[in-house]
Amino acid sequence: MAPLPDDAAAGLFAESAEAATLGREAPHYHGHRDRLREKFAAAGSDALPDYELLELVLFRAIPRRDVKPLAKALVARFGSFAEVVSAEPARLMEVPGVSAGVVSDLKVIEAAGRRLARGAIRERELLGSWGALHEYLRATMAFAPREEFRILFLDKRNHLIADEVQGRGTVDHTPVYPREVARRALELSATAIILAHNHPSGDPTPSAADVAMTREIIAVLTPLKIVVHDHVILGRNGHASLKGLKLI
Repeated sequence: MAPLPDDAAAGLFAESAEAATLGREAPHYHGHRDRLREKFAAAGSDALPDYELLELVLFRAIPRRDVKPLAKALVARFGSFAEVVSAEPARLMEVPGVSAGVVSDLKVIEAAGRRLARGAIRERELLGSWGALHEYLRATMAFAPREEFRILFLDKRNHLIADEVQGRGTVDHTPVYPREVARRALELSATAIILAHNHPSGDPTPSAADVAMTREIIAVLTPLKIVVHDHVILGRNGHASLKGLKLI
């Protein structure tokens, strides 16, 4: 088993010393933490339910308390590990026991997941990497609490030039301006784009407004010889492709 980080080791040493001073055993959760770390090392994350994986994250921010009840409370409140780390800081802080340090660690996990997913599509021909693209979009958008409209700008080799959020809205609407999409594509010398947005409701089924907006963007970009390869809608329950559904 790998050695503990200095701060965690110091915390455990302090607790053991305190327990010895008071003439009692170390808190019961020490053994639980060791067993959980060993389980993760031996079997990997797939062997852990969401609350146990969340416990591992909480160990660092809360070194001297049993964090299982807090981990279970967070999953019960938000629904899953992914939804916990994607939740807005203010909403996380509403859960008793969540400190600024806990929120910071959760946001680091969220940022790391996005960075890893983005690394999988960097310098790749995206039309041949749809699986990696969908994983990236899921990690980036699927669990966001409000709608986000994102554009991936591609060069003539269909490699990523830029990935930008063009707008954030409410729980069920984000304003989109096709001429602004065209202006930005021209600024970046993009020859193609992929559109994406999320449905916080969890259901990725495209609405009539989604289809109409996509067709309007296509109408504006076609004279400029800029191709719209697809519009992907993300939700907790999966994703939908307007091209795959033959809606564009």
